Amino acid sequence: MDTIFSVLKNTWDQICADFYANFIDGDGWLLMLKGLGVTFQITIFALIIGIVIGFLVAIVRSTYDKTGKMRVLNAICKLYLTVIRGTPVVVQLLIIYYVIFASVSIDKTIVAILSFGINSGAYVAEIVRGGIMSIDEGQFEAGRSLGFSYASTMWYIITPQAFKNILPALANEMIALLKETSVAGYIALNDLTRAGYTIRSRTFSAYMPLLAVAAIYLIVVVILTKLVGILERRLRTDER
Repeated sequence: MDTIFSVLKNTWDQICADFYANFIDGDGWLLMLKGLGVTFQITIFALIIGIVIGFLVAIVRSTYDKTGKMRVLNAICKLYLTVIRGTPVVVQLLIIYYVIFASVSIDKTIVAILSFGINSGAYVAEIVRGGIMSIDEGQFEAGRSLGFSYASTMWYIITPQAFKNILPALANEMIALLKETSVAGYIALNDLTRAGYTIRSRTFSAYMPLLAVAAIYLIVVVILTKLVGILERRLRTDER
């Protein structure tokens, strides 16, 4: 029995020592906190860019589906969707940083925001297009009968209804985007994941920094998922 307690005590002492070495000594916790801030910054601004691009692409594609207009723009949008959705986000990040901006001095955070924003826009576009196409055709006809143009009908009648329907899906896209930003370290950007690697290289601890990074992502995702659930219940209540 004493041997078991001794083993448990030694294990606990080792965990405490590893925790101190990784997060207290050398201000590792501060490095993780700054990395989390960078991750949030990339996620929020990339989502904004993604929503703007997604709405524009979705309107072009849905307009073509309904009226047959904007043929050239629709072809460009389909090419954009095919390329972005068909290639890994980390490859897109590396191409934008090492190829497109190779000869330009630019902040790595801006590169990451642009890369993830362009990538997210392709997925948001399909979410929004699905929301627009789900609106009953009678809504278009009602808007036109009231004297609205196609653009006015889309802006004042269709888009608000579609946005309400796709809001939970957009929230889930934000959660997916948050996790995708973990590859930002490929361009030496000090996000949360890279902060964990930096601490690991400093302390040679094989598990503590990575477990901490995973735990932080998990906690944030659980909180966001809970908020999305509350939002979905609120929308269902409003509909009733």
